[in-house]
Amino acid sequence: MAPSSIPSDSESRFSAYVEALGAALGHSDRIAPARRYCAGLLLPGDRKSIEPMAARVEPGRVQATHQSLHHLIAKADWSDRAVLAAVRSRVLPALEQHGPIQAWIIDDTGFPKKGTQSVGVARQYCGQLGKQDNCQVAVSLSVANDHASLPVAYRLYLPQAWAEDADRRAKAGVPDDLDFATKPQIALEQIRAAQADGIPPGMVLADAGYGVDTAFRDGITALGLTYVVGIQSSTSLWPPGQAPLPVKPWSGRGRPPTRVSRSAEHKPVSARDLAAGLPKEAWRRVTWRQGTHAPLASRFAAVRVRPAHRDYKAATPRPEEWCLIEWPPGEAEPTKFWLSTLPATISRTALVRHAMQRWRIERDYQELKQEIGLGHYEGRGWRGFHHHASLCIASYGFLVAERAAIPPLSRAQRPTHPGT
Repeated sequence: MAPSSIPSDSESRFSAYVEALGAALGHSDRIAPARRYCAGLLLPGDRKSIEPMAARVEPGRVQATHQSLHHLIAKADWSDRAVLAAVRSRVLPALEQHGPIQAWIIDDTGFPKKGTQSVGVARQYCGQLGKQDNCQVAVSLSVANDHASLPVAYRLYLPQAWAEDADRRAKAGVPDDLDFATKPQIALEQIRAAQADGIPPGMVLADAGYGVDTAFRDGITALGLTYVVGIQSSTSLWPPGQAPLPVKPWSGRGRPPTRVSRSAEHKPVSARDLAAGLPKEAWRRVTWRQGTHAPLASRFAAVRVRPAHRDYKAATPRPEEWCLIEWPPGEAEPTKFWLSTLPATISRTALVRHAMQRWRIERDYQELKQEIGLGHYEGRGWRGFHHHASLCIASYGFLVAERAAIPPLSRAQRPTHPGT
């Protein structure tokens, strides 16, 4: 199904789908504009901001439709969390027909912006541009299995300069009770909320922007969840079989020692140095999935280590976990590193496949941005930014549910030409 159109045989299901969001929208008179807004997001068109969508969905009543859609998005007081809950109640059962939820994927995405007044805009790293630039950044949580994925939480990151600027906050309608939070703190809050809402659990996947945050990893573990998260090559680790020095015996004077320690001769190493010191036999070729033209494969090592970040302030060493390292053939040095609390008995192949499952979030954002118009909202306010995103996710959720209902091809029906 092409994501930019609604086939005629799906129109009735689309109407029923949006109708089911009615209670979350707060008033029944919001259902009709929500249906128009979601239809505008799904229909063909280069720009998915309010004015061009109004012209596409109601060409004979453009001005009135524009006012209706603008009120729904920028003014109406409805709960984004309630709408996303209604979306997942309709979409997750369709997903789970293809297998249980396996992963909770944390990521953030940037939207290039000009000016300084759009809520949360600042000079910061923008993944879409691959560099620092003026942009907005939002943090999301998606749930995924082998078949598909669905965003279930979405929140704008508010840089500290914004969080401390009362005038700009007031103009943009930032909630009074919203304090500054780092992206890993926002992500952990989304994970806690997902648990509280009873969303089927999965291992947490995230890139190094989150994985390097020790408090983030500890927070996941405290919630009883496992993770596979990226880390930087400079992350300090205790190599296999090593740990910090035990607490020193009490001399009988002063306070008894309570912390582990290290010395000039006994100290952790960086993930990069750990990889460089591994023997040749530690590296194996692993294929994790079929790509567009060929199987996706690379060379990996997986060793049991102890994270060492500030462990000299702890009474006991950190538990062992996996350090997964990718060193593609032909590269001068390793390119990617992960830490994982998946069981010690897991195979290297399974560990790699779980780490690589994070690619699904890239597909989510590709469709949400290129086809649904996630980054096309032109308003400046907090409410409008999140209302637009919620209905983008709702529209994407409809596509996910429709695709999940399509029976898989039998082996005899599958194309055999290259690239399938």
